[in-house]
Amino acid sequence: MQWTDEGIVLGVKRHGETSVILELMTLERGRHLGLVHGGVGTRLRGVLQPGNSLRATWRARLDEHLGNYAVEGINLRAAGFLSAAHAVHGVTHLAALCRLLAEREPHAAIYGALDDILDRLDDPFAVAPLIARFELAFLAELGFGLDLGSCAATGATDELIYVSPRSGRAVSRAAGEPYRDKLLVLPAFLHDDTVTASAADLAAAFALTGFFLDRHAFAPRGLAMPDPRAHFVAAIARAFAAAASRSA
Repeated sequence: MQWTDEGIVLGVKRHGETSVILELMTLERGRHLGLVHGGVGTRLRGVLQPGNSLRATWRARLDEHLGNYAVEGINLRAAGFLSAAHAVHGVTHLAALCRLLAEREPHAAIYGALDDILDRLDDPFAVAPLIARFELAFLAELGFGLDLGSCAATGATDELIYVSPRSGRAVSRAAGEPYRDKLLVLPAFLHDDTVTASAADLAAAFALTGFFLDRHAFAPRGLAMPDPRAHFVAAIARAFAAAASRSA
């Protein structure tokens, strides 16, 4: 068995003296593991960093075997993440999400969104809305997509500013006002790409997506929400606060 595909490094785990088990999010085959001989050496250490894009050739005698990877770098972007806290936490959080996907099942849309995010991860103001939208798309990929197109109570499509935590459906301003303390805030940028997200919008967005990720993705597996997500959200808030202070 042999194939070649593009992949994004999610992580590595040491195996024996000199090898590692490499976990990739591949374009055509989803999350896929394989052994890299010499992966702990200096030649490959920088290549096998989370967030890097590789061209990987996988070989095994049988399809169900772990198999071996031969890799070459395509976009070694991870070196640029180390100087920014939001980027380090962001790539770790994204990898944790992708690990919730079953192995060897293709998720081309998730791969494409992940690749785009990683190319822009150095800019906290650009990448924060992308990651919030990615979390929404990820929920949909798992089969728990939110319905943000119309009001759950009235069917209206205007002034959708809440989400019901029970149904995951949008709620309009008029219908939701009496119950506002029981509803989640829906920032406009999550359903309108032309809207620029403020710091408050992003905080509301991550509260929204975090609620449903915990309910549908992590809690059913007996997992807590990963700490890197909270660290990423905090780092984004600090970046926005610093920018506001500079412009004051």
